[in-house]
Amino acid sequence: MYILTVLGKEEKGAYSVDNSHGERVLYIFEEEDDAIRYSLMLESGGAPKMHVMEVEDDVMLKTCDIHHYKYSIISHNDVVIPPKDTHDFV
Repeated sequence: MYILTVLGKEEKGAYSVDNSHGERVLYIFEEEDDAIRYSLMLESGGAPKMHVMEVEDDVMLKTCDIHHYKYSIISHNDVVIPPKDTHDFV
């Protein structure tokens, strides 16, 4: 699985989006190509250069559960488009 971080600021946290309830949701991509494609869409919209980071499935999900982070697993069948509003990139 893969997550996105701001290049050079990987230790500061991963990219997430706000859901319809105003909660932060971490996107976890099953496929590297999908994570790369999403990062390129972010960058073309003005985001800083992103880093696609591979993570161990069980470790990532357990970390999210322990810290009560909301997450969404993006499969190869899902279509996600970055929100148009501005982001507070780390």
